Amino acid sequence: MIPLEEVEKAYLAGIIDGEGTVTLQKHHRNETPMPCVSVANNNFELLQWIKSRIGGMIVSKKKRKPHHNDSYAWSIRQDKALCFLNEIKQYLIIKKPQADLIVRRYKSVTHRAGKYTPAMLKKKMRLVAEIRRLNQR
Repeated sequence: MIPLEEVEKAYLAGIIDGEGTVTLQKHHRNETPMPCVSVANNNFELLQWIKSRIGGMIVSKKKRKPHHNDSYAWSIRQDKALCFLNEIKQYLIIKKPQADLIVRRYKSVTHRAGKYTPAMLKKKMRLVAEIRRLNQR
């Protein structure tokens, strides 16, 4: 991630608040949920700009109906997502509770080598449940 100007941080926070998701999710079946920030949008150029500033990846989303427009999703995971959230959280409004919770608590409930005791796993899954509760509409 390249250094962001304050105006870029604020702009990106607005995009995340309006079109994005801040959550903990699994990437593979056998792992525990990890930080993920994503934006789904029909404007590929916008997502390319985000990727050029932050990194991450862009994927095409499958059309559900023939008359739908092409759609894309940008995402960033793990430590890069934590760093990004830390950069923009002061400007977030809607997703600020999720970002604060993930930035503040994720590392304390995550074992570096992925070896969890039942108590550690319980703490991590409690955090996952809190984030999911915040993300409910």
